[in-house]
Amino acid sequence: MKSPRNTVDYILFLVLVGLAAWAVPGAGHLLIRERKRAVIICATVVGLFLTGLFIGSLGVLEPIQTAWYIFVGQMLTTPAVGVLTDIAQKSDYFVAGHPADIGLIYTIIAGLLNLLCISNAVYMAYCGRGQLIGEDEE
Repeated sequence: MKSPRNTVDYILFLVLVGLAAWAVPGAGHLLIRERKRAVIICATVVGLFLTGLFIGSLGVLEPIQTAWYIFVGQMLTTPAVGVLTDIAQKSDYFVAGHPADIGLIYTIIAGLLNLLCISNAVYMAYCGRGQLIGEDEE
């Protein structure tokens, strides 16, 4: 990887990779040209989150009645969870029982898995394993 010219560019690059990886699962790896890994991460995290929503419905996205750490775990998946939560709040999605618990667990695990993927993307960018799209290859 061609290293950035100064420390500020390097730090901004790492922040950009981290924010992209949070905004869209796998996007951080895509920025450092790890395309296969990006597709695998996106499919896994989004699939796991959607499975949780399928099992428990949108009612599992309830920030008011659940503990704060549950909602934070869900928000680690993507900021789009906030939009889905807003939709769930405006609608009347009641969820209770065993399917809700399992759906809740799936959505939290998707967020925590994405947190690992975010840290991996930033670490790989830090170690110089990838490069920003648009940079000249040597």
